[in-house]
Amino acid sequence: MKRIAEFHKVSLEQFKADCKKENAEAIYSGIKLPARATKGSAGYDFFAPYDIALKAGETAKIPTGIRAEINEGWVLSIYPRSGLGFKYRLQLDNTVGIIDSDYFFSDNEGHIMIKVTNCSNEGKTVFIPKGSGFAQGIFTEYGITVSDNAEAKRNGGFGSTD
Repeated sequence: MKRIAEFHKVSLEQFKADCKKENAEAIYSGIKLPARATKGSAGYDFFAPYDIALKAGETAKIPTGIRAEINEGWVLSIYPRSGLGFKYRLQLDNTVGIIDSDYFFSDNEGHIMIKVTNCSNEGKTVFIPKGSGFAQGIFTEYGITVSDNAEAKRNGGFGSTD
C-alpha cells in the first residue's frame, strides 16, 4: 500500500469557531482521528464528535475536527457509512465530499465538515452515538489532462474555487 496522507486535528480555536456548541472544548478533547476498522478496509471511518439524532428529513452539519494532509495527485472522497445509508437512507448533502490536497492549507485549516440528511421514507430516526463511525473516507489517485495549466492557489473552504 502507498502511504500518501496523514490525518490531524484542527486547532482548538478553529474547532470552536466551527462547532458552535458551548462545550466545544470538551468535545474537541474527545475527537478521534479517522481509522480503518480492518486490514482489508478501503475506508477510514470518521467518528461522531458528539451524539447526533436526526428525525426523517432533518439535516446536520457535523464539524469533524479533522483535517487531511494529502500528497499531491491524491484526493479524499467522503461517503456515508454503508450501514447507515442502507438502514436510514442517511446521505451526504453533496452526495460525495471531495477533499483536495490543497484544502489542508485553507484559511479554515482544511477542517472537514460533513453535512448529512436522514432521508428515511419510513419516518425512522437515526441516532449516531458520540465516537461511532458515521462517514468514511477513501483516498484515490487521480490524473490530469496533458494540456492542464491550473496555477491558482486555494484560499478558502467549500465552494471556494468556483
